[in-house]
Amino acid sequence: MKKIEPLSLSGIKTYSLKERRSKVSRQSFGRAWEKGGTFRDFVDRLPDILASRDLREIAAAWVKIRRAKRQVILGMGAHPIKVGLNPVIIDLIRRGLITGVALNGAGIIHDAEIAMAGQTSEDVDQEIGCGRFGMARETAEFLNEAVSWAGRAGLGLGQAVGRRLLESDFPCKDLSILAATAAHQVPATVHVAIGTDIIHLHPSMDPEALGAATHLDFRLFAALVSELAEGMYLNLGSAVILPEVFVKALTLARNLGHRVESVTTVNLDFIQHYRPLTNVVRRPTLGTGRGYALTGHHEILLPLLAALAAETWEEDHAH
Repeated sequence: MKKIEPLSLSGIKTYSLKERRSKVSRQSFGRAWEKGGTFRDFVDRLPDILASRDLREIAAAWVKIRRAKRQVILGMGAHPIKVGLNPVIIDLIRRGLITGVALNGAGIIHDAEIAMAGQTSEDVDQEIGCGRFGMARETAEFLNEAVSWAGRAGLGLGQAVGRRLLESDFPCKDLSILAATAAHQVPATVHVAIGTDIIHLHPSMDPEALGAATHLDFRLFAALVSELAEGMYLNLGSAVILPEVFVKALTLARNLGHRVESVTTVNLDFIQHYRPLTNVVRRPTLGTGRGYALTGHHEILLPLLAALAAETWEEDHAH
C-alpha cells in the first residue's frame, strides 16, 4: 500500500487582507453603554449586524407600513400573555400600530383570567395528578357563555369575548387584549383546535357554537389577510396553529383574486420552528416581500421591538 505523506503547505497562494471583501467591519460594531443615555441611544449603539440590523429594519418597515395606512396583523399564541406582555400589546393597539389580532384558543383563556382575577397560568404539575387541572369554574362559565352567545348572535369568537370582557365589571379588564380590541374597534379573531383548551372539558361548552364562531373568525381573518398587500404580519410565539391558519387564509385570499403581495412577515419566538419559518417567513414572501425571523424570549424581544417601533412612530409624527 502506498504510504500517504502529509500535504506540503509550501506552495499555497496568498493575497493581502486589505484586498479581501469582508462581511464585518469596525463601522458596524456596537458601542459601549454610557450612563444616562436614552432608549434611542441604546438602539443606536447596537451593532449593525444580523439580528440587531433586522430589528431596526423591521421597526422602520412597521412604521412605514402604518404611515401608508396598510395593515399590520399580530398573530400570537398564549405564552406572550403568560409572560406579561398584555400592556405592551395593548399600547400598540392604542397607538394604531396594530390593526388586527389573531389568537389561538388558549389566548382567550389567559386573557380572560387576567381580566377576571389579575392572575393566570395554573400549576399543571400540581393539579393534573388529582384531576383538578383545567377545572376553574369562573373561567369556563364566562367563556362558554360567551361562546354560546356568539353562536346565538352570529358573532365571531374574538368579537364576542372582547365585547363581554369590555362590558364586564372585572377588576383588571384594562389589562385584557381582547377588551382593548373591542374598545378600539380593532378586529380580533380566535382560532380553536377542539380539545386543546380547558373550557372544552366543561359541560357548559357548546361545540356547535364554538365551531361556528371560530369558523366565522377564520373567514374574518382571511378578509384581513386579503388586505395585507404591502402590509406586515407578525407571528408571536405560535408554533403550529397560527402559522397554519395564516397560510390557509393567504391562499384563500389569493384564490379569490386578491393580490396579496409585497408583504413583510416576521416570526418572533425563542425557538425557530418549521411551520413559522415555512408558512410565515418563507412561503408568503416568495418572489415578493421580505421575511424575518428574530429569536429571543418573548418577554424581552417583543418589548424591545415594540419600543423601537413606538419611538420611531412618535418621532415620525413629531416631524
